[in-house]
Amino acid sequence: MSPSICLISPFTTPPQTFHRIPLFRPIKPPTVSAPQDLSKPRPVRSVVRNSVHPPVSVAKPRWENVLSAAASLYPAYVTVGGVVACLRPSTFSWFVERGPTSYSLSLGFIMLAMGLTLELKDFFSLFMQRPLSILFGCAAQYTIMPTLGLIISKSLGLPPSVSVGLILLSCCPGGTASNVVTLIAQGDVPLSIVMTVCTTLGAVLLTPLLTKILAGTYVPVDAVKLSISTLQVVVAPILLGSYAQSTFPAVVKVVTPFAPLLAVLTSSLLACSVFSETVVRLKSSMLASSLSSEASPLLRAQEILSGELGVIILSVLLLHFAGFFVGYISAAIVGFKEPQRRAISIEVGMQNSSLGVVLATAHFTSSMVALPAAMSAVIMNIMGSSLGFFWQFIDPSDSQTSTNVDDK
Repeated sequence: MSPSICLISPFTTPPQTFHRIPLFRPIKPPTVSAPQDLSKPRPVRSVVRNSVHPPVSVAKPRWENVLSAAASLYPAYVTVGGVVACLRPSTFSWFVERGPTSYSLSLGFIMLAMGLTLELKDFFSLFMQRPLSILFGCAAQYTIMPTLGLIISKSLGLPPSVSVGLILLSCCPGGTASNVVTLIAQGDVPLSIVMTVCTTLGAVLLTPLLTKILAGTYVPVDAVKLSISTLQVVVAPILLGSYAQSTFPAVVKVVTPFAPLLAVLTSSLLACSVFSETVVRLKSSMLASSLSSEASPLLRAQEILSGELGVIILSVLLLHFAGFFVGYISAAIVGFKEPQRRAISIEVGMQNSSLGVVLATAHFTSSMVALPAAMSAVIMNIMGSSLGFFWQFIDPSDSQTSTNVDDK
């Protein structure tokens, strides 16, 4: 789900006199107290600028709540799309044939939707209120995952192209579904949202630089071109969306309720389309194997999964599992409260696999480089949703903490 920040700050009206209307009558006789000095009336905090406009904090229409609920089902869309890609990969052929241009445009649209729902002034305000947890979470994102990606690729002895793909995935910013999973897990949602935005903006420099340092020993990596692509498909659409929000507020107000749902549907289409390419290559390998072997389809599939494809799936599983675990442990060691631990764990463990797919298909000749990111799009969302579902039944306030870090 595309993150959105919507903080309503009450406005303070000038002091004015008003009559108090009691809502509850006291049961006991009231005690005699000193007369109130009405010459100095207390200021009234209000959410309206004047008496003409309605209050800001009005209930959302039912159709907007339906759209929000539909957008929160992003993990389900990716899972269903992955099943469709396995059973009938030709469903996504119209989108795959237009890649990598279709991939770049799709990611740009996703980031534009994020920019439309992002109020930069509230974002900076929240950042100034909680700098410690936000900075720690961003640092954890760009240290824990790249280190894990390098360790796992070397430990499993992955081929060079697959190692580059896994490292590229690990160097990507936080995933767009992490905010939804954090909400399900009863974590700190504002922290998750700001971490996603910060790591996404930082991806312009950090993703190409870390990929160049960690994966440059496998294949040549052009960090400048990676940085330019990240700027074009990530940062520029976000800034454009934020600019449109301040310049054309009436138009953006109409479009904004639809933005999160359209973004998650586009992200699901992008992830499942790349995954369908993998399925096509897998079926081609199985067909080639059937021409030279009379073994049953189950044995041939087992042989393929026990080979290179199985190792890739294992590497992606290990990357995300370790990201969730190490992210949580590091936040606990520092002393953050349980909601912050969950938010940091989910944010670290869930990557923007769509960005990994776009960069891999645009800048590397081998199609295997995009394979870890394509597999991650399905595996990561299943793992993250399962973790969020598990934490949903554990009250974060019941967790015992020896130390609590306060941003204030």
